[in-house]
Amino acid sequence: MIDVVNEPKSAPMPIPASEPVRRVGPPPVGEQPALLIEHATKRFVVGRKKKSVVAVNDVSISIRRGEIYGILGANGSGKSTLIRLVSTLLTLEGGRVEVFGHDVARDEMAVKRLINRVSVDAAFFKKLSPHENLAYAARLYGLDARKARAEAITILARLGIGEKRLGRPLEQMSRGMQQKVAIARALLTSPTVLLLDEPTTGLDPRSKLDVQSFIEEVRDTHDATIVLTTHDLTEAERLCDRIGLINDGRLVVDGTPAELKELVARDYGKEPSMDSVFMTFTGKSLDDDIDDENEDDD
Repeated sequence: MIDVVNEPKSAPMPIPASEPVRRVGPPPVGEQPALLIEHATKRFVVGRKKKSVVAVNDVSISIRRGEIYGILGANGSGKSTLIRLVSTLLTLEGGRVEVFGHDVARDEMAVKRLINRVSVDAAFFKKLSPHENLAYAARLYGLDARKARAEAITILARLGIGEKRLGRPLEQMSRGMQQKVAIARALLTSPTVLLLDEPTTGLDPRSKLDVQSFIEEVRDTHDATIVLTTHDLTEAERLCDRIGLINDGRLVVDGTPAELKELVARDYGKEPSMDSVFMTFTGKSLDDDIDDENEDDD
């Protein structure tokens, strides 16, 4: 069901589905969402004039367990701020966010045990090898080092990184390889909600396909709910069960890729493509900045 957002409202009715088909759409009444965002709001004060910028403006989203939910928007639209709010890296000014019923403000540690995040610029100890970085992450999360190493080797092998490369310093590896290590690190904790903030940006075509295929595998084999921000509309259409478009910090529409394309063709007389969907509801290209003073807020 397409949800064109004008004013805050209750969650729309779910799209009917039956097993074994994966359920898509907001959870029906009585089913706990994997991720519930209600009227989330976040402001920043920027610049010498102390200008107040609303980065996330009254956003409400309900995501079902096992979904891949995509968040699209131009640079500066608030995508990454929303991800940081969910991951507890930023605090809400209004509204609430819950991960499987745990409030990110009141139950922060419980939420952290359920989630993990991969950002476009993953931080590592660059002088250390993938193995050493992953071993450090395992100890940080209290995981058994031997089991974590075996799991990391398996994950990296599926991403195209052989065991013989695990001893090489990360600074000697390509950005694509480093991003694959970041994904492996996130999966070591077996998160039930995985936040992927532009995980394939800047990757070569082969690495991008490897990561995309692995995202699908994670969803299907790890019972993970995935929130994905991306600038790649083809990637969003391939991976996402539903997509929400954010413009000026507000959620303006959400639905399945097929529903969104049908909407712009039927109601707006435009080509049924994700490019047309994006331009129709944002009026911008993916590279447009919302606000020069807020350009770091993707």
